[in-house]
Parts: sequence; structure tokens; C-alpha cells
Amino acid sequence: MRRYRTVLIPVGMIKVLSNVRVFYPNREDFDFSRVVEFSYSPIHHVFGRGDDITQRSFFRDIVHAQLQSDLNAYGNFDVPPSLVEEGLLSENWGKTFMVRQDDRGYQGFYAGAGPYMAARAYGAFNPQFLEIANSEGPAYLPNASPGLSGGETDQLAVAITGGYRARFPLFAQDGEGAGRNGMYVAANFSYLWGFRLDEFNANLHLETDDRGLVSAVPLTTPFELKWDTSSSGRGMATDVGVAFVVNRWDFGVGVGGIANRIKWGKITEHHLTLVSLFGGNEFVHVKLPVTDRTLQLELPVTYTTNLSYHREKWSVLTEFAHGFQGNQFRAGLEYRLGPVELRGAGRWSQDWHPTAGVGYNLTRNWGVDVAAYGTQTFLEREPHLGMAISLRYDKR
Repeated sequence: MRRYRTVLIPVGMIKVLSNVRVFYPNREDFDFSRVVEFSYSPIHHVFGRGDDITQRSFFRDIVHAQLQSDLNAYGNFDVPPSLVEEGLLSENWGKTFMVRQDDRGYQGFYAGAGPYMAARAYGAFNPQFLEIANSEGPAYLPNASPGLSGGETDQLAVAITGGYRARFPLFAQDGEGAGRNGMYVAANFSYLWGFRLDEFNANLHLETDDRGLVSAVPLTTPFELKWDTSSSGRGMATDVGVAFVVNRWDFGVGVGGIANRIKWGKITEHHLTLVSLFGGNEFVHVKLPVTDRTLQLELPVTYTTNLSYHREKWSVLTEFAHGFQGNQFRAGLEYRLGPVELRGAGRWSQDWHPTAGVGYNLTRNWGVDVAAYGTQTFLEREPHLGMAISLRYDKR
């Protein structure tokens, strides 16, 4: 039975950084669908995420003002009336300074720091747009106003963290696995130093003619985007948790993101419009002076509970979470064969996603883990394959 820590290797950031141009609405390479995908899972590699798809072509054609008047040319989208995607990367590295420690318990204080990146994207489609987009065959709506709205919020910060760690000698009877028995308590308070905010909200308003084709001469501005940026943010976040270990059983509960917020100031406002979606027109970009307006962004509190059982050769783990990213359930099995560790799991988040992985112990204390998992990218119902890589430090 082990207590180990993992350090994620951000292999997905290679793809994100090489495509950072898609994040800026005032650039011709801006791509809303890729922004959502990269922000939702920035540190893992997703196979096929960089390939072009019909839906991406739709957003790209809007940005380039090269929209095809027949929306059926973009195929079947198969999208719900609205959707929301959220992602949070919060890694922290530091050290626990013990003030008391013996065979049955300890108390100490933690100090550390790490990157913090939160992203949220949404999309909403009006019924007329859905009727065309989700039709199994060609669909034409004469004199209609299909449209959609969407947006993205990205926050980058550094978390400077202080915390408390303790183990209390409960369930201290002798027996199999009793050396780990006790109540474990952990609490973190993080000061968030924000250095980049990007928030944009866009509206697409299409008008069709009497043939059901998009009109090249609309009565209103077809595309408007409001984009706020800031490099000055300050905030906080608090996480607490408790775990009970009784022989081979582990049970824990936690609350993450208590009062999790960043207040941004010195906001610069940008307004971008396209007066026509045809002919390759450029954006009309108006950048306003820095304002004294402030914007406070909060993340939902996440409640988690987990239960696991351990043997010498295998372990079973389950976890349920509610809050950030909605409801999620995970269950997994790990089987150890000497230096090789095999893992299989399932994750439910709006749908079921299988996961499989393998770990290899490089030394007694260090190992490397590779996992493959199923996921879905923005506006695609077909699953994709993702890959995660991490280093593992085992305190045996």
C-alpha cells in the first residue's frame, strides 16, 4: 500500500502553444472551436484535434468572411440547443514542514506554488439554426433568421499556496494494513496572482432570402464580438479535505474552490464587427482605452467523495464529483505485476468514456504512467482518443 504523488507532463501544451494564434479574435487564424478544445484539455494530447472538420470550416469561414450561402454545405452538426465546456489546470509544487511527527501521526504546514488556468466556453443556437444544422438532409428556411451566440473566458494566474497537513491516530488497532490507519486532514489557501484574462462574447445573426440562402445584404450587422483583456488580477481559492483509512479501506470527502474568485482590473475593451460575411472582408476592430471597470469571475464549488480498497497486487478506486464540469463519476482498477502496473477505468461526464493505462517503475521511488482515454471535442459527437503522461513519486 502506497502513498504517491504524480506530476503531469503537459504534452498537450506543445499543440496549444504551436496554435496560440487561434486564441486571438483580431487575427485571421482565430478559430472558436479550437479555442474551446484547447482550453478544455490543454495539458493532454488529443489525437485528431488538429485536423480540419466541417464544423471548424463553418467558424473559419465566418471569421474570413467567406461563408457559403447554402448552409447545408457544412453538413450535419448534431448539436444541442446549448452547451457549456469547462476546464481547470491547477498544479502545485512545494514542501510540507513538519512540526510534529511520530509513528501514528503528524502535523505540518505546506508552502508551494504553481500554475492556474481556468477556461469556460458556451454556445447557444436558436431553433431555426438547429433546424438547418441538425437536419439529416438539405434544409432551407426562407425569410428566416438563424443565429447563434457563444463565448470563451480564459484566466491565467499563479497560485501561491499555504496549507495544513495532519494525520490523527484513529483506528490504530494492529492488523493487515493498519500502519496507514488514521484520519488525514488537508487544507490549502491560495492567493491567485492573475496575469492574463481574455473574455469574448460573440453573436452571429444570419438572414435568409426567399430561397432559404443566406442573404449577402443583411439588414443588420451579421457578426459582432466583444473582447475584454486584462493583465491585472488578484484572487483567492480554498480547498479542504479529509480522508479515513481503516486497514485496506480508504474513504474521503473534499470541497474544492471555496470562494474561488479573481477580480480583474485595468480592462481593455475591443469591439470587432463584420459588416458582411462574404467577399473576404476584414474585421472592423475598435480598441478602447484602458478602463477603470473591474470584473470578478468565480468558479463553482466542487464537492468530491471517494472510496477505494487495496490489496498487495491490486486496488479498486471510485470517485464522484459535483460542481465544476457538472456531475462526474470515475471508477478504476489497478493491477501490479512487479515493475509494471496495469490500469483500466471508466469516466462518466455527460457520457461514458473508457480509460486504459500502464505504469512502469523506473526505480523504487520513481515511475512513469501513460494513459489513453476517450473524449469528445467541441461540436463533434464522435469520440476521440486522448493521451496523458505523468511521472510518479512513491513514498515507500
